[in-house]
Amino acid sequence: MTEILSSLVQLSLLVFVIGSMFSLGLSLTMQQIIDPLKNTRMVFLAFIANFVLVPLLAYGLAVLFNLDETLRIGLILLSTAAGAPFLPKLVDVAKGNIAFSVGLMVLLMVVTIIYLPLVLPLLLGDVEVSPWDIAQSLIIMMLIPLAAGLFIKGRYEEAAAKIQPTFGMAANIALITLTVLGLVLNFSSMIALVGTLGILAGIVFILIALIIGYLLGGSNPGDKSVMGLGTAQRNIAAALVVAGQNFGTEVITYLMVIAVISLVILMPAAGEIGRRMQGAAASEQ
Repeated sequence: MTEILSSLVQLSLLVFVIGSMFSLGLSLTMQQIIDPLKNTRMVFLAFIANFVLVPLLAYGLAVLFNLDETLRIGLILLSTAAGAPFLPKLVDVAKGNIAFSVGLMVLLMVVTIIYLPLVLPLLLGDVEVSPWDIAQSLIIMMLIPLAAGLFIKGRYEEAAAKIQPTFGMAANIALITLTVLGLVLNFSSMIALVGTLGILAGIVFILIALIIGYLLGGSNPGDKSVMGLGTAQRNIAAALVVAGQNFGTEVITYLMVIAVISLVILMPAAGEIGRRMQGAAASEQ
C-alpha cells in the first residue's frame, strides 16, 4: 500500500509541476514578460536579493539553528529556487505591480534552472548531488513545458485560451493530492518537525527574505510589494523536482511544511500591504 501511495506522490508531483508550467505558458505572451523587465536596476536588485542574499541567509540560519542534514538540505534547496508561479496572485492581493510580477517571476524561474544546479552543490558541501541531473530534471519538467505553452499562446491564441483552464485545474488537483498524500505518508515525520528548530528556521527565513526584498524594492510601493513577496515566496515546484530526484521523502516533507507556512505568512502580509496601498491612494485623492 505504501509503495502505491509513494508512486501516486511521484505522479502527482509530475502533474503539478508540468501542468502548472504549461498552464503558465498558455496564459502569458512574450510581451507581458519582456516589458516590465526593462527596468534593469530593479532586475539587478532582484538578482542580488534572490540569488545572493537569500541563499546566504538560509546557509546562515542552518548554521545558527544547527539544523540536522535533512532540514539543512531542505532550507538551502528552497533558498536557491526562485520565481514562484504563485507570485502574481500574491501581488494581486497586495495591489502591487502585476505586470512586473509576471516578468520577474518568469525571469527568476529561468535563471533558477541555470543557477540552482551550479550553486546548490557548493552550499551543501559534503552532500553529493549531480549538477547535470538537477539541470536536466528542471529543464524537462519546467522549462520545456513553459516554452511549449508560450509557443502555443503565441501561435494559437484561441486554442491556448480553451485548454489553459484544464491544465491549470489539473495542476491544482495534483497539488492538493500531493499535499494530502504527503500528510498521510509522512504524518509522523511532520509531527516530529514540531520538536525541532526546522519550523522556526523556516519562519525566520521567510520573514527576513520578505524584508530584504521589500527594502531593495525602491521607492515605488507597487514595485516594493513585488520585490518583497517575490523574494520571500520561493519556487516550491522547482525545489520539489530537485528533492524528488536527488533526496529522500524527509526533504520533500520539510519543503511541503515550509510551503504551507509560507502561504500562512505571506497571504496576510500581502493583504496588509494591499490595505496600506489603498489607504495611501485614498489619502492622495
